Amino acid sequence: MTPCMESHCISFREIPHTTKLLQSFLEDFSRVSVYYGHPPAPAGIDAAAREVRLEPAVRRAVVEVLREQNRRFGPGNAIDSATGRNLERLAAGAVAIVTGQQVGLFSGPAYTFYKALSAVRCAQETTGRGIDAVPIFWLATEDHDLAEVNHVFWNTRNAMTKYELPAKEEDAGRHVGEVLLGDSVESIVAVAAETLEGPFAQETARALRESYTPGETYGSAFGKLLARLLAGQGIIFIDPLDARLHHLAAPVYRKALDEADSLREALLARSKELEHEGFHAQVKVTRETTLLFYKVNGRREPLRSRNGHFAAGDKEFSREQLSSALNDTPESFTPSALLRPVVQDTLLPTAGYIGGPAEVAYMAQTQINYQKILGRMPAILPRASFTIVESPIARFLAQYELDIRDMFAGVQHLRAKMVQKSLAAGLASRFESGEAALRSMLAEYEEPLGRLDPTLVEALHASGRKMLHQFEQLKAKAGRAENFRSGVLERHERILVDSLYPNGGLQERTLCALPMLASNGPGFLDDLLRRSSFADSADGPACAHQHHVLFL
Repeated sequence: MTPCMESHCISFREIPHTTKLLQSFLEDFSRVSVYYGHPPAPAGIDAAAREVRLEPAVRRAVVEVLREQNRRFGPGNAIDSATGRNLERLAAGAVAIVTGQQVGLFSGPAYTFYKALSAVRCAQETTGRGIDAVPIFWLATEDHDLAEVNHVFWNTRNAMTKYELPAKEEDAGRHVGEVLLGDSVESIVAVAAETLEGPFAQETARALRESYTPGETYGSAFGKLLARLLAGQGIIFIDPLDARLHHLAAPVYRKALDEADSLREALLARSKELEHEGFHAQVKVTRETTLLFYKVNGRREPLRSRNGHFAAGDKEFSREQLSSALNDTPESFTPSALLRPVVQDTLLPTAGYIGGPAEVAYMAQTQINYQKILGRMPAILPRASFTIVESPIARFLAQYELDIRDMFAGVQHLRAKMVQKSLAAGLASRFESGEAALRSMLAEYEEPLGRLDPTLVEALHASGRKMLHQFEQLKAKAGRAENFRSGVLERHERILVDSLYPNGGLQERTLCALPMLASNGPGFLDDLLRRSSFADSADGPACAHQHHVLFL
């Protein structure tokens, strides 16, 4: 297990850009409970598990597809033994703890792993309470926004680097799970693998090379990489592009089509309700919105409602035409973000869904569709959230007496604090002595001036504040001058920002986890798994609803 020198949790209230909806969900659930089926707690999972109803024929058919898919993802086309055991449990009646993510290049941002581990931990704890549960990871292969998944940010020894696969014009609008990586992936893999450092660099690089090859798609490569790096955790991966799954989900598509008008009105009302309560509607709903996408000329197009007819791309369709297509080729239809959870839980016996901030937010809208289409809703749970502080970064924080919150306060604040601590030891000491002497001198005048005229004391204080401010300004200028000569401060600032708050956001939302895995190995994942608990432990109360900061 990777040793952690220090770990602590901070509230999402202290993290910039946290929405009011998420904050209420995490800290005052009663205020938003009407938008969710169950509270985000073990009791909520258990209650949702008791509501699960999955036809035995559907369960058997889905498990058959999952066995095939997980065999393809595994090394040597073999299912990981822990995953195989969980497939048997799923077939025998276990409920599911589900999570999912876009199939980003090289596993995408680090929170991909945090979601997976949260599902594993939640399934373990649910099973421990007497309700058999297995973790399932939904690969978002049906998405069509290639620009969101064709790149990844990687922290290297020299700087944060962006690796990006060029997008081909013919792939625009296609399901990303159908887009081949092509020959250009080989050179990007080679460069990225070469930058991996640490005791487990070879193992991580091998998993990367085995997974990301020209003949793979974004979806299959993503699944293979996670299956290798998360081996032994028992995660079952599901790729929803399989036509057999669409046939099983066809009744949901049909209901979304037949009741498009009433569902849209209910969603519009929910959006207004959320906004009236001071929250926000994560997914925009308009007068043309339906809950479906339809494939037209190989492209995934939103299906829009227009005067009793429907349009997708540059084509129009009658309700009868779409109904016929649903009978013949249901795989031509895919759900929108607001319908996808309902489709997912039509195929899976979901008791709990692990989501990120955006997912938690749009579930407040999706609750309408759960209620009207499926008749039940799983417990919605926040994924574990981490900032990982590795030893070199921890030394910089200590050197400048910084905290992770200083990253949140902006570059100007960060630079000012670093400047104060960056002066040469001798000069810094003289400034400190000088400031102390100045304060002492001002203090000596208080008593005699007070006897002479009490109003002069306030004038003394005002003058003192100005003098100390000017002295602090001089100290800062000296720090900047020293930095100008050496360039050290600017370089350290860049390293800190790239490592802890890249692109003005949490580390987990930008940086890929693979360099961390190369440095720390499987024990690192085990430690994250242990800290993803919803239950209190000997280490202290659970931080399930807060952000973890871990110093390695």
